[in-house]
Amino acid sequence: MTSNAGPQPNVKQAVPFFMVTDMDQSLHFYTQGLGFEIQMKWEPNGTIEWCWLQLDAVGLMLQSYREPQRPVEKLGLGVQLFFMCEDALAQYEKIKAQGIQSDEPFVGNGMWVVELKDPDGYKLAFESPTEVAEGTRYSEWVAA
Repeated sequence: MTSNAGPQPNVKQAVPFFMVTDMDQSLHFYTQGLGFEIQMKWEPNGTIEWCWLQLDAVGLMLQSYREPQRPVEKLGLGVQLFFMCEDALAQYEKIKAQGIQSDEPFVGNGMWVVELKDPDGYKLAFESPTEVAEGTRYSEWVAA
């Protein structure tokens, strides 16, 4: 009996890697604010300098700059991560309940879009498909 199964995929996941200026602040934002959990960490001097965070099926890595490597330019320019969700508005409510600032959700490209920035200025967006009219703002939708 022969198997019809072809070769299995080798590359399975892309994991964004952010250099951060304040690991404690970033960890608080991602774990307490957004709900990520620390899966792995590297603590060469007794504090976390690198970690792998996980939220549901999504991974993200953070690493602290070491002096004198810390950049003087603004971080996050030209970088935006999009997290595809079943319900981006549920994620918005969780974020809001943790006191994290985000832009008002809106419908763009047939999806609810929840945009925010992390402490270093990296742009994040949580999105989910919707039938709500293009350009609708969350406050308009709730009021309707």
